[in-house]
Amino acid sequence: MKYLMLRSLETALRRRASSSSLSHLSRRSYSSGSNPERKVAVLGAAGGIGQPLALLMKLNPLVSKLALYDIAGTPGVAADVSHVNTRSEVAGYMGEDQLGQALEGSDLVVIPAGVPRKPGMTRDDLFNINAGIVKSLCTAIAKYCPNAIVNMISNPVNSTVPIAAEVFKKAGTYDEKKLFGVTMLDVVRAKTFYAGKAKVPVAEVNVPVVGGHAGITILPLFSQVTPKSNGLSDEEIKALTKRTQDGGTEVVEAKAGKGSATLSMAYAGAVFADACLKGLNGVPDIVECSYVQSSITELPFFASKVRLGKNGVEEVLGLGPLSDFEKQGLENLKAELKSSIEKGVKFANQ
Repeated sequence: MKYLMLRSLETALRRRASSSSLSHLSRRSYSSGSNPERKVAVLGAAGGIGQPLALLMKLNPLVSKLALYDIAGTPGVAADVSHVNTRSEVAGYMGEDQLGQALEGSDLVVIPAGVPRKPGMTRDDLFNINAGIVKSLCTAIAKYCPNAIVNMISNPVNSTVPIAAEVFKKAGTYDEKKLFGVTMLDVVRAKTFYAGKAKVPVAEVNVPVVGGHAGITILPLFSQVTPKSNGLSDEEIKALTKRTQDGGTEVVEAKAGKGSATLSMAYAGAVFADACLKGLNGVPDIVECSYVQSSITELPFFASKVRLGKNGVEEVLGLGPLSDFEKQGLENLKAELKSSIEKGVKFANQ
């Protein structure tokens, strides 16, 4: 049974929803062949997101070395995950003195480190704790693996990505093409919620989600969803939008003070990391939504569809046609997102 579960998880990671069966087949055939050596470091690997993320990255055939880092508890997580019979070699690192070893030679760094959100806690509350953690980790990244792609999961992403950018600028290592805020969970939720309401197979659904990664800054573009469903009313679309925006709160409340969205976030983080690795390896037509440095609006950072390649961001794609409801949502989110970005920049430069 355990073997079957692991095989199904591995298969799920390899499968990617795509616009055509041809590109889907080409990606799968690429993954099944010989792949280049790639080291992935997970910072915060002993936490609620980090542990399931570590397992999912161990199942990814594109990973040859998996470095797991946290301030405590990592040796046990690494020993546990290392027993899974897949390609990558696992090493655990614990404490600040081992952070450099964890990072050296990394092609991709995924950062779920920090505290999770609890009932009644705002993302501003998270900022006060996680901003310092992110600043410290990014300082080490700039020193030990300045050319790595960085996937920022630590909340509030709207602020932590600008913090990372400022840290890298100070160190002289900033490459806007290699810094990503992971908003994939918003996409995952939008796909799931839409499929359930529209009664369509979820594996076929694609929904761009733009803006940011908190509350009203999350803007799913259901007008661009594929496959289309003509049966949903404007009110149902508004309700789906609200549920996508409040998805994190839904999980926090359901767990009744015992956690936040850790498992779904780990899955979303693994899916986006997989996309980055495929881009690095030269797989064509890898397009996902992510929060990146952007000029498609007046805001310096914005989430939209991004084409991934060997250098990270190959192209930041435009928003496309928006419904009147989405146009209003775009205007509504700008002030809050701008404030979050400025807050991150100010903190980094203190």
